[in-house]
Amino acid sequence: MTDFIIGNTAAIRLAFFLGVFGLMALWELIAPRRPLGVSKPVRWYTNLGLVSIDSVLSRVLIPAQAIGVAVFVEGRGVGILNALPLPQWTAILFGVVALDFVIYLQHAMFHAIPAFWRFHMVHHTDLDVDTTTGVRFHPVEILLSMGIKMGAVAVVGAPVVAVVVFEVLLNVTSMFNHGNVRLEKRLDEVLRFLVVTPEMHRVHHSVIGKEHNSNFGFNLPWWDRLLGTYRAQPEAGHEGMAIGLGPFRDSKALTLPRLLILPFTKRPGKAMY
Repeated sequence: MTDFIIGNTAAIRLAFFLGVFGLMALWELIAPRRPLGVSKPVRWYTNLGLVSIDSVLSRVLIPAQAIGVAVFVEGRGVGILNALPLPQWTAILFGVVALDFVIYLQHAMFHAIPAFWRFHMVHHTDLDVDTTTGVRFHPVEILLSMGIKMGAVAVVGAPVVAVVVFEVLLNVTSMFNHGNVRLEKRLDEVLRFLVVTPEMHRVHHSVIGKEHNSNFGFNLPWWDRLLGTYRAQPEAGHEGMAIGLGPFRDSKALTLPRLLILPFTKRPGKAMY
């Protein structure tokens, strides 16, 4: 089973990406949460263009990626989980949860440290939030994130299956929780104890600093609640909140080429303001 997963990781991830992307796009069409203020074709070209560049560069520059590290540490018994006498399913579960916590910490760090914020702000410059925002990341951020994940896999000793499950979940839940979709209030209140929902994560894209410096979780919502970064609702409500960053309000200046060079400009803005 593990050999099959290793040999078909790319196909598995692509299948989940296309399937969930199609479902989310259809859901957004049928039951949108907010009216969009920027041309969808223009934004989708930019966001999908970024994820295409990210995928190619990460494959070329870091061909082994996190799963390669998992194969190495599992084969040599390296890492915390490999040192413990745990059943395989328990190690997989702990591995997924541990990696999710690392991504929460990484996300908070990318907001707190100016050098990292320069790249992460590209994600926050989107003036609307929909499922494609979930893949709108600067290539350098993707490479930095992959390096952090590879280190985390080595320290945790995450099994190969756990890494694949985590990578798929990270991609799928990112598209889900960025979705411009309408959820019934009571359903959202229940779901946000189990997974980061669109209503919860949308607050993170508010133009208000104290709001976009909250709700850092991607998969699991527990870390925000435990560490005091949880914010239930935006002050202006979901219909009234402004999305994006204060210094970047001109959609014509947020094209794919300009976003690629944005982190290297002299005044990228600040995460904490």
